[in-house]
Amino acid sequence: MDTHAQAEASAARPVLEGPDIARVLTRIAHEIVERAKGADDVVLLGIPTRGVFLAQRLAAKLEQITERRIPCGSLDITMYRDDLRMHPPRALARTEIPGDGIDGRLVVLVDDVLFSGRTIRAALDALNDIGRPRAVQLAVLVDRGHRELPIRADYVGKNLPTSLRETVKVQLAEEDGRDTVLLGAKPAAQGGHQH
Repeated sequence: MDTHAQAEASAARPVLEGPDIARVLTRIAHEIVERAKGADDVVLLGIPTRGVFLAQRLAAKLEQITERRIPCGSLDITMYRDDLRMHPPRALARTEIPGDGIDGRLVVLVDDVLFSGRTIRAALDALNDIGRPRAVQLAVLVDRGHRELPIRADYVGKNLPTSLRETVKVQLAEEDGRDTVLLGAKPAAQGGHQH
């Protein structure tokens, strides 16, 4: 970790740690089973990058609860973003739709942080090009507010009121080597995966 990243990490304070993240994912899994009356037609689609890991973890928890395999995939929204021209070019992630597809199924989109709502709008557009689900729901680890579009999550790990001068940074073991959610001040030159 370079000195800039170390300074940034020390200025940020953890709001969720590994055990907290595991606990909220267990709660969300139980809420999905309750609302879907057993999760028989549930398909989880994670939004890259960290949403995919969260979807995989949720699928594992749902499988423990329901004792059946839960289809889990990923949904790349890169080409559907309305801010594509304002960001540097980046590699496309992969869309992976599990087995029987999404037609007539309950699709639960999974993302790490819900902020403006624009990522989810892009995900809905991408989903529309793939198939016609029976219903679409949204599960997020953190809802930090500041919506620009009329979008809300059905399942929220933690509501975290923030100011626009703050950042929320999610780190997951699969990508970052540890599980934590950090709240910090927005740096002058913003880098890394922050919301």
